[in-house]
Amino acid sequence: MKRLLAALLLCAGAAAAEEPVAETAIVTQDQIALRAAPKESAPQQAVLWQGDTLEIRDARFGYLQVYDHRRERGGYVRASQVRRVSLQPERAGELLAVVRFLRDTPGAEALGLAYVAAYLRAAPAQAIGSEAFSALGSMAERLARRASSRRAKADDATIAAHLDVAASLGVTIRSMEREGRVVLCYDGEAFRRVLALPAGDDVHAGAALALTRPDCVPPDLSPAARYDYDAWRSDVLARVKSDGLPEYLRNRLRLRSAGVQASFAFQRARRGEDAQPTMALALQALAGVDKLELAEEDNAAYTDAAVRVGASRWSAEAVPTAAAKGLHVETRPGEPGQTCIALVDAQHDAAHALAQRCTYGLVWTASASSNAAGTVLTLAVQPLDAWRELWVFQRGGDGWRIDVLPPSLDTPDVGYLEFAGWVPGKAQLLAARETKVDGRFRRSFEVIDLATLNVSKQVDSPAALSVFYRSQDPAWKRGSVALR
Repeated sequence: MKRLLAALLLCAGAAAAEEPVAETAIVTQDQIALRAAPKESAPQQAVLWQGDTLEIRDARFGYLQVYDHRRERGGYVRASQVRRVSLQPERAGELLAVVRFLRDTPGAEALGLAYVAAYLRAAPAQAIGSEAFSALGSMAERLARRASSRRAKADDATIAAHLDVAASLGVTIRSMEREGRVVLCYDGEAFRRVLALPAGDDVHAGAALALTRPDCVPPDLSPAARYDYDAWRSDVLARVKSDGLPEYLRNRLRLRSAGVQASFAFQRARRGEDAQPTMALALQALAGVDKLELAEEDNAAYTDAAVRVGASRWSAEAVPTAAAKGLHVETRPGEPGQTCIALVDAQHDAAHALAQRCTYGLVWTASASSNAAGTVLTLAVQPLDAWRELWVFQRGGDGWRIDVLPPSLDTPDVGYLEFAGWVPGKAQLLAARETKVDGRFRRSFEVIDLATLNVSKQVDSPAALSVFYRSQDPAWKRGSVALR
């Protein structure tokens, strides 16, 4: 993509000024036959798809003699199945008008990308603004989303062909695995150019939102690379001016900022930096969302941002400095990247811990909570930026044991399970759970039996369960985003 755009911008208008430009034809339909001769009975040389760009060399009997540089093959195609376009600078406005029409036309992304490429070749370099790049990015992103859709299987051949056309035009669409399926994402080069050019605040906002999608974060980034990536995403959103934007668009920026800052807070804490200011920004952005102005299609984004903030919310809490009394945990460094947890009390120090275990996740010691009898303690441990587990230390007949309760049994993606209170006089704890499974979010408030760690009661609202309503922990109620 970078090489293509650079080449197009360098040669924009130059060919027209120095020598005639070969006339170009853009295929407007799918599954068009490129034939060996100008007649329907001639052998088929290749199958063309919308957006394929051909060089015109002659015209005969209602056919155009063309050469397909992508396939390195010549032949004939019906003139009615293509559109002849001029790459002269004075005709660039006509190409841009077609781009404007195709930009928001579902299913015509490959054709629109071809017209953008033609416009960039025809227009003088100094005349090219952000509009063409914004359209290119929007159509490339929509094509990637369409290819990632579960409904795309019914039209695999067409979508694969359109992706090939986009690739031939220099548009880079990468694939990555999410939730057991392949997701395609545009690399965002055109949107980066939009942010570097003068444009309206709404255009810059759209580009920033496209560049910071959480589902398009490369899953194979190293910890150092992920830190830099989240820092860059945070900076991109911070540069967008939102004062004059419609409220629904400002809400989208707040939601994206909340999720990005929560992820960055996790990355900063993992590096040993102070994550409190970053997490404070995440909480502020989430709290600033005006629900009355939230577009219906943004409801899922709101839940996603809230769960990401909920997973990392303990990074906003200060580490206790006073010496703890009774049952509590202490931490020490283990192997590189590990934190070792020791369960201690007044009679047992870290050297003679009641129980201990090491983890590569972040251990939020401020989250530790023990019951009145001192026989159970819960602790929040966060192995991923949007995934937080609940560790349960409890004393049994043969000593202490440690159980790890994940938000769900599926592949870690987005979710958290957190302590919400103790049930007086019973071996039960209250918990709040939010998770994403098969693309759907679910929130529940639960009563968990400590003997089996099974959920004995589960409701969608704490008010629907009297024991939860009566026994919820005040500190949890004050800090949790599950009650939003």
